[in-house]
Amino acid sequence: MAKATDKNMNAETLLSVLGRDPEAHHGVVNVPVYHASTILYPNVAALKKAGKREFGKVFYGRHGTPTVFALQDSVARIEGGWRSFAFSSGKAAILAALLAFLKSGDHLLMVDSAYGPSRELAKGLLSRLGISHTFYDPLIGARIGELMQPNTRVIFTESPGSLTFEMQDLPAIAKVAHGAGARVIMDNTWASPLYCNPFALGADVSVQAATKYIVGHSDAMLGMVTVNEESFKAVNQAFDDLGACAGPDDCYLALRGMRTLAVRLERQGETGLRLAEWLAARPEVARVLHPALKRDPGFDIWSRDFSGASGLFGVVLKPVPEKAVIALLDGLELFGMGYSWGGYESLAIPTYPHKVRDASEWDPAYPCLRFHAGLEHPEDLIADLNKGFARLNKAKRRKRKKRTAYTKD
Repeated sequence: MAKATDKNMNAETLLSVLGRDPEAHHGVVNVPVYHASTILYPNVAALKKAGKREFGKVFYGRHGTPTVFALQDSVARIEGGWRSFAFSSGKAAILAALLAFLKSGDHLLMVDSAYGPSRELAKGLLSRLGISHTFYDPLIGARIGELMQPNTRVIFTESPGSLTFEMQDLPAIAKVAHGAGARVIMDNTWASPLYCNPFALGADVSVQAATKYIVGHSDAMLGMVTVNEESFKAVNQAFDDLGACAGPDDCYLALRGMRTLAVRLERQGETGLRLAEWLAARPEVARVLHPALKRDPGFDIWSRDFSGASGLFGVVLKPVPEKAVIALLDGLELFGMGYSWGGYESLAIPTYPHKVRDASEWDPAYPCLRFHAGLEHPEDLIADLNKGFARLNKAKRRKRKKRTAYTKD
């Protein structure tokens, strides 16, 4: 079998061949699931040698098995990093990346549009550990220097942002951070390792909820941390300290998902844009939040820094009663209603950005929705949404009639 050694190979090819070594597994195409805790050694010398815990070598189950190593190597290669670590969840991966560089007395800058659990860590656990934080406007760019403190050690970025999908100018932020000796961590879940290389943009560490696009089938919890060479030692220590390792079955499912990542994302990105354009033309919609739309304020940064778009985006509706929004969502047949995303199925949920913002305002009068485009045919999804807007308008008219009735003498 051809080895994935050619640096010029396309990503689609690499996704098919990375992490596979049939010769080492009796000709088996996929790396088997290695369930292991104890590893036996033939003699004391071998035991002592293994005790050095060389990265990528079997030592003890918590440090990884061939199943885990295959996934880690594949993600690092696709994302453009030095090494990757597999964690039991996206939140565990984020915590490890933060604790690798933060200690009591340090200061963290976190983007105001960050994933909810990231914000929870900053406000909760990290605060209890004596680590202060400041949330900053996602559009701040190089002006982030105004918020830097002498003890700022990490700038946490997410582009596009959760719920509201603002694009961050990562190269500008990284220049300021590195000039002050701080590290830059980027949440790269939206783009997956396929559509964005955070390291080429100046990031030191990339985190992903691999539960989403890497797994791709809504059936496993997993987080990935990818690092550049300079950040490896600190993150490796955090990985060892936390012990929040990923299970071999989940890593196997992630490897399965990696094989189809390119074809899934291409289809889901196309469907997402199709839905976004259709929604933008609806009279009930005030704005569509999708950085790959040319009318989006973040389009220039997206087109500069990203090679594709995933299927996740937001919609801001014109003011309408909550009951009307509920009528739209509750009757949808092809859009499931649930947290997370990145699987093969389409999803739709209401969101409330105004409840979680600290540094940037969001008008609560305009209801917000988040859509995830799955692998269903876009025409069927549009037909489902069309019926949903009919329900919304019916409920809105009913509300208006009731309000008129109450004003009669």
